[in-house]
Amino acid sequence: MAESSEQQAALLAALREIDTPTITNVVATYPTNPLCLGLYNPWTENWYTDTSVRCIYPEMGPVVGYAVTCVYGMPDPNYPNRLTYQDVIAALDAGPKPTILVIQQKWPPEIFNKAGLAGEIMTTSAQAVGCIGLLSNGPSRDVDAIRRNKFQMLLGGVTAGHGAMGVMAVQVPVSVAGMDVAPGELIHMDENGAVKFPADKMEQIVTNARALLEREATQLEALRKATTAAEVRAASSGGTYTEKKS
Repeated sequence: MAESSEQQAALLAALREIDTPTITNVVATYPTNPLCLGLYNPWTENWYTDTSVRCIYPEMGPVVGYAVTCVYGMPDPNYPNRLTYQDVIAALDAGPKPTILVIQQKWPPEIFNKAGLAGEIMTTSAQAVGCIGLLSNGPSRDVDAIRRNKFQMLLGGVTAGHGAMGVMAVQVPVSVAGMDVAPGELIHMDENGAVKFPADKMEQIVTNARALLEREATQLEALRKATTAAEVRAASSGGTYTEKKS
C-alpha cells in the first residue's frame, strides 16, 4: 500500500537521521544478514558511488531525495539540440519532492576536469523547485556561495570556469561515479558517498536500518569494554560482519 504524503515525509526525515553506509548495509552489502534486503548483488551491480566523487559539504550530514537525471555535453553541430536547463527545471518541478539532481557529464577527455558546470545560478534555480542536492561525475563551481544555501553536492571536483555546453537528455538512465541511476529512484548521500534504492523500499529500509543501528550500538558498547581477544570475539558474535548464529 502506498504511503500517504505525511508518511513519506516522516520516512524521508527518518532517512536523514541515518548515515549512508548504514543504508548500504541494509540495501545490499551483507546479503547473509537477516536485516539486509539484498536488493542488488553487492559487487556486480552499480548501486553506490565510487571514489571518483567527493562530498563538498560534509558538515551538512545526510540528504535524501528522488532522482531527476540529465546529461550534459559539448554542443553538437550535427544535433540541433532543443533541450535547455529549463527542461531540467521542469522535470525537477514535476516529480515528488525533495529531489536530487543527478547529472552525467560527457566531455572530451582534454576538458573533462575543467567543466565547472553547476554554479550558484543553476543550483539556486533547482532549489527553488524543491531540489536539495546535486550528484555529478564532473566538477562544478561557486562552492563558497552554494554553501550558504545549504545545497549538498557530491562532485568529481571543483573548478572555476567552463565553455559552451548543452543538455543532451533529461530523465533518462545515467551512470555517475560507478552508480547507475534511473529517474525516480531514491538517492541517499553524505560524506561517505551516495547509494540508490527503489522508492517503494523506503519503509523497509528505515525499519531495518534502525534495527541494525540498535544492534551495532550494543555490539560497540561491548567492544569498547573489551580488553582481550576472547572478549572481542564474544562481542563480535552475531554482529554486522558475521552471520547470526542460531
